[in-house]
Amino acid sequence: MGSFDWDLSTGLMHLDTAGLDVFDTPAEEYDGRPESLAARVPEGESSRLFDLVSHALKGDEDSYGAYFRIRCRDGRLRWTHTQGRVMRDPDGRPLRIIGIVRDATEELSHSAERLGLDEERRRQTSVVESTTAALAHARTVKDVIDVIGDAHGLERLGSMGMVMGLVEAGRIHLVAEGPSGSFVPGTRYTRVDENYPMSEVVRSLQPRFLDSAEEFAEGYPGLWAKISYMDISAAAYLPLIAQARPIGAIGLLYQDKDGFTQDERNLLVALGSSIAQSLQRAMLLEQEHDLAEGLQQAMLPRRIPAVPGGDIAVRYRSARMGQDIGGDWYDVIPLPGGRVGAVIGDVQGHDTHAAAVMGQLRIVLRAYAAEGHSPGTVMARASVFLHELDTDRFATCTYVEADLSTGVLQIVRAGHIDPLLRTRDGDCRRLDVEGGMPLGLSAEFGRLEYPVTTVELDPGETILLCTDGLVEHPGADLDDGVRLLTGLVRSGPEDLQRLADRLCEVIDERGGDDDMALLLLRRRVEEAAAQGGGRLQQHVAPGDPEALVSARHMIGAAVRAWGARERSDEIELVADELIVNALMHTDGPAIVTLRILSGPVRRLRVEVEDRSSALPRRREAGEAGVSGRGLMLVDRLADVWGVEARGSGKCVWCEFLLA
Repeated sequence: MGSFDWDLSTGLMHLDTAGLDVFDTPAEEYDGRPESLAARVPEGESSRLFDLVSHALKGDEDSYGAYFRIRCRDGRLRWTHTQGRVMRDPDGRPLRIIGIVRDATEELSHSAERLGLDEERRRQTSVVESTTAALAHARTVKDVIDVIGDAHGLERLGSMGMVMGLVEAGRIHLVAEGPSGSFVPGTRYTRVDENYPMSEVVRSLQPRFLDSAEEFAEGYPGLWAKISYMDISAAAYLPLIAQARPIGAIGLLYQDKDGFTQDERNLLVALGSSIAQSLQRAMLLEQEHDLAEGLQQAMLPRRIPAVPGGDIAVRYRSARMGQDIGGDWYDVIPLPGGRVGAVIGDVQGHDTHAAAVMGQLRIVLRAYAAEGHSPGTVMARASVFLHELDTDRFATCTYVEADLSTGVLQIVRAGHIDPLLRTRDGDCRRLDVEGGMPLGLSAEFGRLEYPVTTVELDPGETILLCTDGLVEHPGADLDDGVRLLTGLVRSGPEDLQRLADRLCEVIDERGGDDDMALLLLRRRVEEAAAQGGGRLQQHVAPGDPEALVSARHMIGAAVRAWGARERSDEIELVADELIVNALMHTDGPAIVTLRILSGPVRRLRVEVEDRSSALPRRREAGEAGVSGRGLMLVDRLADVWGVEARGSGKCVWCEFLLA
């Protein structure tokens, strides 16, 4: 019997020499802190003691007592008893606990019946409950193996190691062997008809208990010759049966055990049934996951096209809930004139229906974009399509039409989160993009207006598009997630592929419950810096103010990108006058083309085509006139200009000399 004095303010607990002997702990291994004794108290016992002491400290009780077990240095378990008294200040706050600890092994061995203790039955019930509870959270075969095969699982079962095998096409495939994790040579794959204990229990569907090393060696001499060095004294092999058929077998190996009581056999049979059910559920979940993941990957683009003047990185991560499939997608669409369309979207839901809707929506978006529609029209038509589809799902989406030769991005957002822009120096900020309603909902409520935001992407800059699975995490709102993502992009690697991988690693570490799609698009520095020949063509429809504004942005950005920044205002103004003239004085669209002409003198040529054969005519506007100055501006600002016939229409052109 020894004594202890536990100072609650410092956390230090003094144990006298006799108290240390009770815990079988040398004085030099004890540093005065109760945590130093953790190795001597099994996990279940320490939790029970902690709850007991906590209850005494929080309540009005001034004393407590408990029997518990400790593990001696030689591995034996010893019963111990402790009594403690809580010392409080005048206000009732606990200051110290003083008490005794004593070896109670002999006492309990003589008076277990009198005390009404049935420790073994309690332990067996605890083993079944704790193992079953742990298996309830297992989603994969590896999870089941970890629950049974780790140190805590083996300690609960009183085993020193285990082996597990699954039945596959008439063979038993070992998927786990412990405690070392290394497989016995020649046993990784065995036939069901061979003389192995796992094969026998699979054939007979009955457990096999080996009460001694001699029984093991006599029954299975081939296997015993390979594992005799383990000093196994007993073993239990259990069939894993689900829906009346064997799906595998598990073996538990023991040292210093002399046979199995009937209660122990019943316990292990019950555990085998629980393990089999969890294992079958995990196998079905893995099969569903593989099927869903294959379906998802089949619907995403199999190949990402090369982007003229830029680099691109895409990633997808499935959710860790439901069937691990959802409606998130990305797409890269080649467009005429070297332009490219970048799409990121998310259909509501996490099931095969969401994935099916996603696949159809991705196809129609590609079709509308390839037909040459403006970004706003592409989004509006996709919304109408989704509304008319036989589904109650809606979708959020961002569509970017990029001309990386000029750096102009036209962005349309349908209820989606804003994109991010990473500058060449590594800074990152959120792009404020005006948006419309989600696809499907905008058609239902008759609000199909999707404004276009034009952004100029400088050489070396990167735009990031993603779904909300990258920014949503438990306990934080969307703005917090965007700020966190902005910081990750800012501190991420320069290489585009490595940056995408790093962002996915963060998602994997966080273990989000939503799927995620990511698209990174960067404008190359070396190609943007080249000031050689370029070509830009824009189609401007009559009665479409957005198309006219977009053409102005594209022309200005192209002129600056081609090294004519000093004349960009003049060129943009002249091109704008020619486009407006074509729209006002004809009944069709205007097609504006810019290109660099090589030669002794570098020139930029602007051409505006229309369907009218009537030639433009200069006229005097007069002091009060509101029109009539367009061709005068062209004549004064351009170095040369003219008109030529083009089929059934004409082309008004002008040229500017460049430095």
